Amino acid sequence: MSRRPFAAVLAANTVSIAGSSLTLIGVPWFVLQTTGSAGRAGVVAFCATLPVVVAALVGGPVIDRIGRRRVSAASDLICAVSVGAIPLLHYAGALEFWMLCALMAVGGLVHTPGLTARGVLLPDLAEHAGTTVARAASLYDAVSRGARMIGAALAGVLIAVFGAESALLLDAATFAVSALLVTAFLRGVPAAEPQRATGKISFAGYRAELAEGWSFLTRSRLLAGITVMVMMTNGLDQGWSAVLLPVHGREALGGATAVGLLVSLFGGFALLGALLYGVWGERFSRRTVYTTAFLLCGAPRYAVAAFTDTPLPLAVTMALSGFGAGMLNPILTTVLYERVPDELRSRVSGVTTAGCELTMPLGGLAAGLLVDGLGATPALLLFGGVYLLTTLAPLVFPAWRTMERAPEPVGSAAATEVSRTEPALPG
Repeated sequence: MSRRPFAAVLAANTVSIAGSSLTLIGVPWFVLQTTGSAGRAGVVAFCATLPVVVAALVGGPVIDRIGRRRVSAASDLICAVSVGAIPLLHYAGALEFWMLCALMAVGGLVHTPGLTARGVLLPDLAEHAGTTVARAASLYDAVSRGARMIGAALAGVLIAVFGAESALLLDAATFAVSALLVTAFLRGVPAAEPQRATGKISFAGYRAELAEGWSFLTRSRLLAGITVMVMMTNGLDQGWSAVLLPVHGREALGGATAVGLLVSLFGGFALLGALLYGVWGERFSRRTVYTTAFLLCGAPRYAVAAFTDTPLPLAVTMALSGFGAGMLNPILTTVLYERVPDELRSRVSGVTTAGCELTMPLGGLAAGLLVDGLGATPALLLFGGVYLLTTLAPLVFPAWRTMERAPEPVGSAAATEVSRTEPALPG
């Protein structure tokens, strides 16, 4: 039993996600500074997130065949090159808008498989570390939230003092460090190495493995419902982070420093929410906590930004929203790993990620076009209204009640009965 592999993944995620937070704020601000167009910021967001969906859709079987450790390291190295090239080309006076879009697309294409490869190792690493999946998932998410908090605060300061280019250069360095950690400390972990194929490698076999992940997901009403709900909220969140918040920060809050601090505040309270859920969350109804947290972290941000032009009300709202958001991923991760067997984990996780991220390209693009066409306030209200309707789903549809039910062991009579409507999974 060893905690080193789990600690290495936590450390890799910390530096990688902190760096990604730099880009999350740095790229929209870079586009607004260099073009002045919210629409173009939306186009860049579209180019960055469309390949994410493609990569998540087809990546599950590839991750298993190549190996989770190798995919994670290669993903981070390619991201380092694509992100680092943006400021270097800009300094050389050679960066065209299409180049920026292409480099962001390359990063989006390879980033998600790396995150998926690390994420699906969580149950195995938790077992090696001698802890439960629920607690490991809470710690995993808490570290991610804390990294976003650090990265966002640092991004605001770097952009204000040195410009958006400096944030992108630092992000490239964090990707390289993450790749080094994964390569060094996950070597020898069986679940991180290539998984032996059950048959001859072929396109037909690959397609069958991918279809198996889709089939498993669609047979589970709960997992399908979660995927559709998070798909909607991820698209709306992408519009918020890539366009609406940067535009609101530029027009009403005084600049990138305020935006960075708001995102950092959200991340800090999300860290608190994840840690508290890890300690006490299992005592409460998952569905109740999940629904309350989503109502708290969604629509209020948009409404407050639409009706106020001072930082304090939005800062309080972002703190409460972050606290709610921090409780979501530990619940979703636990539900997913309870219901999906190890041999299908990468495939199901890949198609789930693809579904959850399906609207992200449209979210940023729609927000940019709405701001250019109608203004920031109508765009904020429209996004907030759709968010509120989406987060009511767990109160309306019966499938969400099964979030509380522990899966029956495979082969039991109860499992056989459940399998007619939902996959029977090991406990």
